[in-house]
Amino acid sequence: MANTNVNPTRMELKRLKGRLATAKRGHKLLKDKRDEIMRQFLDIVRENKELREQVEERLANVYKSFSAASAVSSPQILEQALLVPRREGEISVESRNIMSVNVPEFTFQLKDGASAGLNYGYAFTSGELDAAIEALSELLPTLVLLAQKEKTAQMLAEEIEKTRRRVNALEYIMMPDLEEGIKSISMKLDENERGNTTRLMKVKDLMLAKTHANAHAREKHTQEA
Repeated sequence: MANTNVNPTRMELKRLKGRLATAKRGHKLLKDKRDEIMRQFLDIVRENKELREQVEERLANVYKSFSAASAVSSPQILEQALLVPRREGEISVESRNIMSVNVPEFTFQLKDGASAGLNYGYAFTSGELDAAIEALSELLPTLVLLAQKEKTAQMLAEEIEKTRRRVNALEYIMMPDLEEGIKSISMKLDENERGNTTRLMKVKDLMLAKTHANAHAREKHTQEA
């Protein structure tokens, strides 16, 4: 806030003090919000890390089974076996609020009538392919949950960054500018007050001197009479 743009009046001083008090309250609320989001973000990151490690370990076993199946079956047989899914499922998306951030909640479920068996015959495929498909089917809900955790962590990280910028703007720009404006107006008002006091004292001295001079003149006139 440029001091040249500050109107040095008591009304302006009161307005700036009100804005500063509001800014301080907002600063505290935003810091509390940032700290709480950070706490929940760290919890979700820990959960996400553990879940990702489990998924990667299980996916590694699935890839091994697929590699073994690829070694004993031709690409055409694998393509035909995997061409049509044996089950159909759907993912519903809802949301929940975390400190004013609407994060997604995914729910995976198989459609009614989904077949529990494999969609291909066993004559030309290997047991490794069966095992890989079964493992992927069991892993799918966990993959959906992992996607939910990672999206939540991403959204919270973005909100933390936005909140951090707002906190810094209040702490390092707006509040110092308001304090500088208040200080400038207070100094000018104090200077004006001192000037008024000095002028009043001079007027008082002049009035006393005039009164004294008039009294002396009357006294002299009385003595002469």
